[in-house]
Amino acid sequence: MSAEGLATYAVTEVNSRGRVHVEPPPAARGAFQRDRDRIIHCTAFRRLEYKTQVFVNHEGDLFRTRLTHSIEVAQLTRSLARALRLNEDLAEAIALAHDLGHTPFGHAGQDALNACMKAYGGFEHNLQSLRTVDLLEERYAAFDGLNLTYETREGILKHCSRPNAELLGDLGRRFLDGTQPSLEAQLANLADEIAYNNHDVDDGLRSGLITLEQLGEVDVFAEQRRAVEAEWPGLSGRKLIYETIRRMINAMALDLIEQTRANIAGAGVETLDDVHAAGRLVAYSEGLKPRLQGLKVFLREQLYWHYQVLRMTDKAKRIISDLFEAFMADARLLPPQYQERARIDKPRAIADYIAGMTDRYAMKEHRRLFAVGEIY
Repeated sequence: MSAEGLATYAVTEVNSRGRVHVEPPPAARGAFQRDRDRIIHCTAFRRLEYKTQVFVNHEGDLFRTRLTHSIEVAQLTRSLARALRLNEDLAEAIALAHDLGHTPFGHAGQDALNACMKAYGGFEHNLQSLRTVDLLEERYAAFDGLNLTYETREGILKHCSRPNAELLGDLGRRFLDGTQPSLEAQLANLADEIAYNNHDVDDGLRSGLITLEQLGEVDVFAEQRRAVEAEWPGLSGRKLIYETIRRMINAMALDLIEQTRANIAGAGVETLDDVHAAGRLVAYSEGLKPRLQGLKVFLREQLYWHYQVLRMTDKAKRIISDLFEAFMADARLLPPQYQERARIDKPRAIADYIAGMTDRYAMKEHRRLFAVGEIY
């Protein structure tokens, strides 16, 4: 362990690559705590409260939003980081920021905006999250964005196309060279997966679009349900669901911890440079991977492709496409600050505006532009 009690291959303030704009170190907290705090206080983070996870915000008060999803990912990431002796503050900051650039209406909105931007460099929500913290947030006199550490920014950028990576300098090199980000970044990526796989089951059951009987065909759910019923005979309703999902999360987390430890030891990793040079180290066991794939297939076919969900996603895609086309036809319809950016790069300025919208703001803006009788 290092002096901070972390593993020798964890990110620390000593081996951090720092910030683009040099700032005095914070007086009563660490550099990665400062990152986390800046993320929590930024405008884009608050907007996540009204951005879709699976169900549009107004469809129910208890369904996850992008904000509650991000909080759940942060909790999982921090717990996993502690178990693996990694930097909890960095891991948490990455988790909280990973969806800051997500469009309204979840993946449907992202796909629609990417289609609109196809001729203009495309739209990648991970890259938009980075763009948000590097440029779009306006909170500090000395610089645009939040001026986060290199390591937090690296973790936010989970995926990136080669053309876009070539424009990012050092931050994009790993996508060109095939090297890996920090273990904290790898961990946040899979904690995201654990969170949405499990809370989408919960929200799907709450919505009535999937049933416990259907989930009986999904190994990872059925196994934990049997364990719950063996310990608590006769348990039913929400308690049965919560106990089962809680155990699913725990089983996935423990598998991830054990397999990652084995991978680190097997690769002989001792330093952060070793992490960058090794293959992907944070992973599930080979026994769990196909079972998780079965859960993903179930959720895709029974929940994400459910006709009621598809009806909403179809509407969402049309809203995004209509807005983009209207602004492309006449950039004067944009708010003044985006009109200024549009003089430099109109498609990207429009994408920035749309990606920053909440679900209800996008619907309201669509009515303003297209509904007969709506003036403002």
